Amino acid sequence: MDNNDFKPYVPADKVVPEFTIFSVILGAILAVVFGGANAYLGLRVGMTVSASIPAAVISMGVIRFIFKRDSILENNMVQTIGSAGESLAAGAIFTMPALFMWAAEGITDMPSMLEIGVIALCGGVLGVLMMIPLRSALLVKEHGTLGYPEGTACAEVLMAGEEGGASASTVFAGLGIAAVYKFIADGLILFPSEVDYTIDVYKGSGIGVDVLPALAGVGYICGPKVSSYMFAGSTIAWFVLMPLIALFGSDLVIYPAEVSVAQLFAESGTWGLWSKYIRYIGAGALVAGGIISLIKSLPMIVTTFAAAFKDYGKGQKSVLRTDQDIPMRNVIIICLLIVVFMWLYPGIPVSLIGAVIILIFGFFFATVSARMVGMIGSSNNPVSGMAIATLLIATLVLKAAGSTGGAGMVGAIAIGSVICIIAAIAGDTSQDLKTGFLLGSTPKKQQYGELIGVCVSAIAIGAILYLLNAAWGFGSEQLGAPQAMMMKMVIEGVMGGQMPWAMVFTGVFLAVVIEILGLPVLPVAIGIYLPIHLNAGIMLGGLVRLFVEKRKYRSEKEKEASIQSGILYTSGMIAGEGVVGILLAVFAVANLSFDISGVISLGNIGGLVCFALLLCSIIFFCNKGRKSA
Repeated sequence: MDNNDFKPYVPADKVVPEFTIFSVILGAILAVVFGGANAYLGLRVGMTVSASIPAAVISMGVIRFIFKRDSILENNMVQTIGSAGESLAAGAIFTMPALFMWAAEGITDMPSMLEIGVIALCGGVLGVLMMIPLRSALLVKEHGTLGYPEGTACAEVLMAGEEGGASASTVFAGLGIAAVYKFIADGLILFPSEVDYTIDVYKGSGIGVDVLPALAGVGYICGPKVSSYMFAGSTIAWFVLMPLIALFGSDLVIYPAEVSVAQLFAESGTWGLWSKYIRYIGAGALVAGGIISLIKSLPMIVTTFAAAFKDYGKGQKSVLRTDQDIPMRNVIIICLLIVVFMWLYPGIPVSLIGAVIILIFGFFFATVSARMVGMIGSSNNPVSGMAIATLLIATLVLKAAGSTGGAGMVGAIAIGSVICIIAAIAGDTSQDLKTGFLLGSTPKKQQYGELIGVCVSAIAIGAILYLLNAAWGFGSEQLGAPQAMMMKMVIEGVMGGQMPWAMVFTGVFLAVVIEILGLPVLPVAIGIYLPIHLNAGIMLGGLVRLFVEKRKYRSEKEKEASIQSGILYTSGMIAGEGVVGILLAVFAVANLSFDISGVISLGNIGGLVCFALLLCSIIFFCNKGRKSA
């Protein structure tokens, strides 16, 4: 598609209510609610759910049907502000609980709520600002190349609600079916949402699939090519690397495991090999893939900045409403002021070296994150992998500079926290701006909305972490905080001189080989880092898209209608799982359980059958779109 021919839903010359008091207040409330729910969910299971589409759905319900307001851009502003809470929470919970665990061990002092809030605020604001100069390059010039599945899905949901009719019924059919499915799988636990099999004859290998609607939806929207790259990475990890580790390292104790590979496999199976070894290899591949991606993107980034500086001081009076960003001069000044503030403010244990690391790696990972979510979506954005890469480098630099012990570890986690939040917020901001691009929102107003969302969420996140730690304690059975435990282990490993560098460099050179072969590095690296179960679910959604694209049609119009109907339906599926995921997190906090697995369970076979039926439902709605063409 020629980007010059693209016409947004709301024309650039039309002005409708967008950045209103109503949208700001409702968005701020949703930011706190989604931030709290996702903080608990992430600390419990190590993953969060994207809140953009649930926020959009709730916004439509409140604004359109309760208050009878009819501005689609006002709805979009609510989801823009509301989704910031989820992303900031994701960045914070992957790192900051390590501070609480070190305090419990007597290594450091307990962090204050103010300290947590200020660190989160700095990371959130930097994440929004660092995405601004990339908007034109990634969202506008690569429209049609980078799909931004959640951003596109969110726009489809909002437009379907605006238009009504067949489009709306398709979206909300997907939403309803996925919501019921998600509640049955993860609420009632009638069947396990993760099907897992170990292949005994091929020791160390395993296969499985997360039988969840959002994964099938993301796979369909991303398409078969990106899905296959990710699955190829998982195949390398689960059918090449893990069996080799099990075969040649059987009697060896390889750090970070504290037992032999054979004992680890006997106790934890394939998941033990993945968590102790493959994640480091995947982190190395992600680092290398990120660097390669950045190098290849440098011309585009330089051109973007050159264009921004060319307009320096000229203002934007002649620019279309849909092309207006926060001025580059303001972006640069605020970023530099935040970096100086982090260096000088005693509540943030970051030295001048640490502040410079944040500035450099923050922009680097903001770029990588924004491009990555364009390919695979925010829900699958491996922010923790980027944080691990940052912590490796930051801890090494601090250790070389003589900052060791508790002070060095706290400084490293502070740097990691800020950059983790930057990456999470940059990914969320890019998805929201993609939604705005499709709808015809004013980018500058959306960027202000993102800043409001991160400010409100930063105020709340400190209290939320304190509450959860007081209730159960991080690292406990109720709140295992798996990502933060990994970060803690990485820092302690580097500071103590025990780091599996061989695995990290294995990932680095795997990425180099992938690049030499001419394959896109980041999708394959993500596939290595993430479990095969998640990528298998995405792959199956991609295969459904391939089937829909390759079958015979009477005309190109009929084919396009079929594919588009599938996008509408799978957009609704992503929304349905997101809404119920948030509700289940709230129920978990309230100690409400709907688990009936002790009475009746369909088992793994039941889960696979239900997922197959869900995939068939995508084809059914594609056929409906085909017939209506």
